[in-house]
Amino acid sequence: MVIVFDIGNTNIKMGVFDGDELLHTLRMASANKTGDEYWLLIKDMLAVKDISPRDVEGVIISSVNPNLNYTFEHMVKTYFGIKPLTVGAGLKCGLDIKYDNPKELGADRVAGCVGAYKLYGAPCIVIDCGTATTFNVISAKGELLGGAISFGLKAASESLSDAAARLPKVELSVPKSAIGRTTITNMQSGIIFGYSGMIESMVARLKKESGLADAKVIATGGISDIVNKCVSVIDVVDRTLTLRGLNIIYQLNKK
Repeated sequence: MVIVFDIGNTNIKMGVFDGDELLHTLRMASANKTGDEYWLLIKDMLAVKDISPRDVEGVIISSVNPNLNYTFEHMVKTYFGIKPLTVGAGLKCGLDIKYDNPKELGADRVAGCVGAYKLYGAPCIVIDCGTATTFNVISAKGELLGGAISFGLKAASESLSDAAARLPKVELSVPKSAIGRTTITNMQSGIIFGYSGMIESMVARLKKESGLADAKVIATGGISDIVNKCVSVIDVVDRTLTLRGLNIIYQLNKK
């Protein structure tokens, strides 16, 4: 079995794979915990699923949170007895990255693009709706051409209520209409439909500029299901895309 960790700014996502099959997932907060504390959470989850740490043959990590890199690497070495692979320079990913400086590209974006390219084909546009919203464009030849980074829906909603004293925090649910008749529905309309308009506009621009009019659009991330209800440009929603991409990268690099 292989365990993959996607360490983000808000959450840490973990997947357990047997070959290509994703058996189990776990989500933890990206909190200020020690490696021992994270291990207790992970050990309990594995025990519930009747998985022994001895069954784990490999671990791979992608991280955009440098504060947790050593914590997880040390935890994996200590409790699994394995030196983990870390997504970055030196690992094969199966894509030709056209970034001016490939080291600037987030490991989670690489993993998501690998998953999209291998599972759904290319050309494609990968949208990750997380703490930030990232857009990635992949050509039919497997070239990661670049993309864009914008605000995340949850962060935008929280910043609005934080900046305006009389505006409350609202649930991120799709309102019945764009014309709201309460402060809550006004905010939900502006936040969710406004964000959805940004998604549609960016996809149209990326397709036009790249010349990839037939590019399939794959969305992932915590709020991708919400966004998909409000737009017509998304072809596939796969919330496990990054985890699956990490498993593919592991298989490409395992000895």
